Amino acid sequence: MQRWTSPDATPDAMRPCVATFGNFDGVHRGHQAILGRVTQEAGDRGLPAVVVTFDPHPVEVMHPERAPELIAPGALRDELLGEAGIDGVLVIPFTREYAQTSALDFVVGTFVDGLDVACLVVGADTRGFGAGYTGDVDLLRQVAAERGFELVVVDDVGDGERWSSSTVRRLLAEGDVAGAAEILGRPHRVIGEVVHGEHRGRELGFPTANMSRDSLGILPADGVYAGWLVRRDLPEDHVDRRLPAAISVGTNPTFDGVRRVMESYVLDRTDLDLYGERVAVEVVERIRPTLRFTSIEELIDAMADDVTQTRAVLGLPPR
Repeated sequence: MQRWTSPDATPDAMRPCVATFGNFDGVHRGHQAILGRVTQEAGDRGLPAVVVTFDPHPVEVMHPERAPELIAPGALRDELLGEAGIDGVLVIPFTREYAQTSALDFVVGTFVDGLDVACLVVGADTRGFGAGYTGDVDLLRQVAAERGFELVVVDDVGDGERWSSSTVRRLLAEGDVAGAAEILGRPHRVIGEVVHGEHRGRELGFPTANMSRDSLGILPADGVYAGWLVRRDLPEDHVDRRLPAAISVGTNPTFDGVRRVMESYVLDRTDLDLYGERVAVEVVERIRPTLRFTSIEELIDAMADDVTQTRAVLGLPPR
């Protein structure tokens, strides 16, 4: 997938195209409905599928006090867009100066002049873009008619509670990763480098892979989760690429920890040296909240039970 940061720098191979725009944080099932229509329209026309998005998130620039923690920041978002079948991503640097661009100038400058768009796909609730938050679907219809591209409006999608990034954030904050996965269409993912920790897990018989502090993706609520550790440097078909794991998120209160960390014990494996690898951790289901134990023995018993429950959640045979 190609990535560029200015409409003027659009690669020749990416124009003309079928396009859409938005923040796409999390690339959840609502986003996927839009992206699926983009790739369908692109395939029908033999054109590339392009997403226009922004970095940083516009709210972070305009109202930093209200800025959301991102489900899938930057490179992780782009990766998910690629997995959805998108061929190119135009990531526009969002600044207060750029925010003064009128909705009309944004549409014409980006999609007509920059991308030579043949078809623009948007959701029915698309609104509030451009200076003064005045852009809406009616404006897009007007420009499409005047400039000769097709506008496809996709109806709002959702099952019960509307699919949205804010709902996913709330569910992750509550530890309901299974509920978040229903909206995301996949397990929530955190990506980062494996770094050295306190090495307590190895001493207790459960060596863990600690994620770096600059990992991408929201940490769910403190607790123990069943999930998978994906070794991204290994080939897709490698036997050790996707490994079952019991995942802990929290401050290690039994040892009076203060910094929140995510660490994963790969089931039944004490032979792995993952330090320096960039891995993805996928959280599937919460097993229990974080607890403070009164003894090491009590902690070890709880960790053994966590492993047993992780096997059950992931559909693995007991040992």
